[in-house]
Amino acid sequence: MKINKIIKKLKIKNYILYGNEIAKIESLNKPKGKLILVTSINPTKYGEGKTTLSIGLADSLQKLGKKVVLALREASLGPVFGVKGGATGGGKSQIVPSDDINLHFTGDFHAITSANNLLCALIDNHIYHGNLLDIDTDKILFHRCMDMNDRALREITISQEKLKNNVERKENFVITAASEIMAILCLANDLDDLKSRLGNILVAFSKSGKPIFAKDLKAENAMTILLKNALMPNLVQTLAHTPAIVHGGPFANIAHGCNSALATKTALSLGDYVVTEAGFGGDLGGEKFIDLKCRLNNLNPSVVVIVVSLRAIKSHSQDGNLNDGLANLLKHIENFKYVFNKEVIVTINRFEVDKLDELQEIQAFCLKNNTKAIISSPYQNKFGCIDLAKEVLTICNKSNSELKFAYELNLPIKDKIYNLASKIYGAKNVEYSPLTEEKIKIYEKLCKDYPIVVAKTQYSLSDDEKLLGRPSDFTLHVRDIEIKTGAKFIVVIAGKISLMPGLAKEPNSEKMTIDKFGNCKI
Repeated sequence: MKINKIIKKLKIKNYILYGNEIAKIESLNKPKGKLILVTSINPTKYGEGKTTLSIGLADSLQKLGKKVVLALREASLGPVFGVKGGATGGGKSQIVPSDDINLHFTGDFHAITSANNLLCALIDNHIYHGNLLDIDTDKILFHRCMDMNDRALREITISQEKLKNNVERKENFVITAASEIMAILCLANDLDDLKSRLGNILVAFSKSGKPIFAKDLKAENAMTILLKNALMPNLVQTLAHTPAIVHGGPFANIAHGCNSALATKTALSLGDYVVTEAGFGGDLGGEKFIDLKCRLNNLNPSVVVIVVSLRAIKSHSQDGNLNDGLANLLKHIENFKYVFNKEVIVTINRFEVDKLDELQEIQAFCLKNNTKAIISSPYQNKFGCIDLAKEVLTICNKSNSELKFAYELNLPIKDKIYNLASKIYGAKNVEYSPLTEEKIKIYEKLCKDYPIVVAKTQYSLSDDEKLLGRPSDFTLHVRDIEIKTGAKFIVVIAGKISLMPGLAKEPNSEKMTIDKFGNCKI
């Protein structure tokens, strides 16, 4: 089905076609639909099929006669060529055209990267031409980005050319998905808000300690020009012709892990039911979806679907038993039920090699803990989530419970971090590096009511990827902290996590093929 038929079906008035299968559409802000959040337990390095499950659930809801719209994130080239591969689902439950979506799509990531690096170029250009703002080159906070896993760019030296006014300095890249520009695009309400947020990016401090913003470099207009089309949500469809809005792509382990607020509100304006996915586990994307995205945009999911797989459950134990993984699952259930006050359904993403008796053991455990667990098979069957869809509808038809949060915005920074770490992760203590202690004193004065975004490993509830299951009495180690005055949140960097991932020893790129006709296998 051509995308213009989906546009007509949704009665969208303003759009830009990108060929026959992709369109950019106007953003809308008249939410009327019910919001369904898909998250997971702490995953394996291959993921547990949240995107495939989200697509299968949306297709199944449509099969049941409901007006449903998907709201998903865009793919980053980092994981596409790294470990996980594409981000368009799999098997019978995919969004299409998958190759285009996984690669350059509508150019949003390129626009974000360009706007980010324009600002970096303007900073160094200002220093080169006399540094009237008296920028302290040891206190530049804004860094270059690139949409690729490249560990060689984590620490570099720039301006080594022997020019009269060059100031050689240390620099580092972050991956585009973790950049502040990505976060701003995903949180902006409109073009004016986008420009205002871009101008308010804190780029550095002067030698006297004065904060310097992007607007001091007169950067916000040029950056907004680069991003004006990228701000428009992208519309594609599933193999079953369910509309899918795919927009924005922050990672959940090193950023806030949700598609754009504009895309979600547009989907809620167009559909009666909206299925959206938050990245990695419920302790990362799921928590940030509620504590940041929902709080700032007055959103309230009707139900939370926690995806598990037998593989993920077993990965929490060295001998492959289910107990440690089930304990991990229970912590995620408790977080959404008792911290965030939401209705929860567990769905088991079934793989062909799974044994039924082990899947039933997971179901029995969930039932014992007052939670339904439904086996789904969206990879093998595009309507393989029918039973899940029926249960989702039953909950959505109930009155929606009041959303609660893990911390209050008016708390001091350390109190926010402790509340989140203790309630959601199960940490006993939080320790801070001397650098972080120093920064917190400065940032308390600049951002009293900002939410926090924790960057940590996705494989554990803690900041140690080897601490599996449901750890207790552990300490969260905060290595660094960054302030994002344009995005309006604080990034808390815990453990050994890096904002520029590296490629695996045998990256996914080595397995890709393309034939003489241009047919790709990604």
